[in-house]
Amino acid sequence: MPDRYVLAVDQGTSATKCLLVSSSGAVVRSAGAPVPIRYPRPGWVEQDAGEILASVRRAAAGCLDGLDPAAVVAVGLSTQRESAVVWDRRTGAPAGPVLGWQDRRAHTVCDGLREKGYADRILQISGLPLDPMFSAAKVRWLLDRTPDAVAGTVDAWLLHALTGAHRIELGNASRTQLLDVATGTWSAELLDLFGVPAGALPELIPSAGDLGRIGPAGGVLAGRPVTAVLGDSHAALLAHGPRAAGGVKVTYGTGSSVMRLTGGEPLDPRVCRTIAWADPAVRHAAEGNIRSSGSTVAWVADLLGTDPDRIAALAVEAGSDGVHLVPAFGGLAAPWWDDTATGTITGLTLGTRAPHLARAAVESIAHQVADVVEAMGSGGCLLADGGAAANDHLMQIQADLLGVPVKRARTGNLSALGAAHLAGRAAGLWPDAGPPTAVDYDDFRPGPSSDAASRRAAWRDAVHRTLQKKEM
Repeated sequence: MPDRYVLAVDQGTSATKCLLVSSSGAVVRSAGAPVPIRYPRPGWVEQDAGEILASVRRAAAGCLDGLDPAAVVAVGLSTQRESAVVWDRRTGAPAGPVLGWQDRRAHTVCDGLREKGYADRILQISGLPLDPMFSAAKVRWLLDRTPDAVAGTVDAWLLHALTGAHRIELGNASRTQLLDVATGTWSAELLDLFGVPAGALPELIPSAGDLGRIGPAGGVLAGRPVTAVLGDSHAALLAHGPRAAGGVKVTYGTGSSVMRLTGGEPLDPRVCRTIAWADPAVRHAAEGNIRSSGSTVAWVADLLGTDPDRIAALAVEAGSDGVHLVPAFGGLAAPWWDDTATGTITGLTLGTRAPHLARAAVESIAHQVADVVEAMGSGGCLLADGGAAANDHLMQIQADLLGVPVKRARTGNLSALGAAHLAGRAAGLWPDAGPPTAVDYDDFRPGPSSDAASRRAAWRDAVHRTLQKKEM
C-alpha cells in the first residue's frame, strides 16, 4: 500500500518551511522559501500578504516535487503570531500591508487606552498586557484606513486564501487581545474598547479537525484537507510531547517565547495567559515574550563589522567584564512591558573590547529568559529549541543562571513537527498516544559556580537603569 503523508507548513517571520512527514512519523522531505520584510519607518515592520501566500506555494511545491500530491492526507499549519492582516471582504485580495508582530506604529492606540485607565481591565479579560505587539491595536490602525476590510492574523489570512473560509484558530486568536481567554470567545467589551467591529473578525475554530479543503490558490496543495492550525510557539511546545507537561519551553529565535502549560493556577500579572491549543479541549499556558534575542547578536555583529557566528565565538574568549547590553530596541516586553524603554549598554571602560560586547550580547539572551522564567515559575527543566539554541555556550550560561537543567532539542523544526503531529492525529494517521517521533535532547546542567545570584543582580541593575533613562 502506498505511504501516506502529512505536509506541515511553518509560516515564520522571515521564511516559510515545509516538512513532509510519513505515516511512520519520519521527516522524509523539506523545503523552504524566504519572505521579504520591510522597515519603511523606524518602528514599522511590514510584510506583504500576497508574498506570504506565494512563499507557502513555493515551499510546498519544492517539498512535493515529483510526488503525487494525493499521497498527502493532511496539511498542518504553524504560523507567526500577532501580525495583523486585512483583506477585501468581496474579492479576498489583501487590502493593506501585514503589520508584523514587531511593528510599533499602533502604540498611540494603546497609549490612549492606558491614559483612560483601561489597561488593567484589558489584562483581566485578554490575559495580555496592553502593548502594541499584540494584534488588536494593529487591527484598529489598519481598519481605520480600510474600514470595509476583514481583519485577522496570518493563520486566518492563509486559511481564507487557501480554503475560502473566514476562520481563525483559537490559540492564535488568544494573541490578538480581543479574545476572552477564560471563555474562548470574542469579547464584546474588548472589541468596543479597541473599536473593532465584530463583523470584521473571522470565526473561531479549534486547533484540529476538519478545518477546510484547499482550493486552486494552494497550487500543488489543491484538494488537500487542512486538519491542524497552531501558532508557531504553541506548535513547538506540542512537539516536545509529554515533557511539555513538566517543563518550561523556550524557543530562541529573532525574539524568544517562554511558555509552559498551566492548570488554572494564579499567574504573575507580568506573564501572559494564553491558549496553547484546543484539541478539542482547551489547554491554557503561561507565556512571556522577549523582543530581541538572536537579533541582538546580529546587531552587535553588524556594529563590529562581522557575522553572528564570529560574535558567538568571541563570546567564549572572555567574560563580559561588567558590561551589560539591555536590548530594548523596540521597548522591553515580558516581564517589564515598557514600550518606551530604549537600548542601553552599561559598564563600559577604556578596557572594553569586542569579546566583552559579544559576551554581553549572548548573556542578554539568557538573562531575559531567566527574567521571564522567574516570573512565571520554573518547571523541573527548561526545554530549548530554535536557531539560537544551537549555541552550546548560551545553553550552558542559561543553565547556570537558572540553576536548572536545560534540555536542548537536537531535533529541528519543532514548530513544523508540532503542526504535523496534530494534523496527522486529526486525520487518523496515528493514535492519540503522543507524537510519532520522539524528540532527542542534549543536556546542559548547572555548573558548580555560585556566582549566579550576583550576575543576576548586576543584570537587574542594568535593566533598571534602562527603565529609568526616560525619567532623567
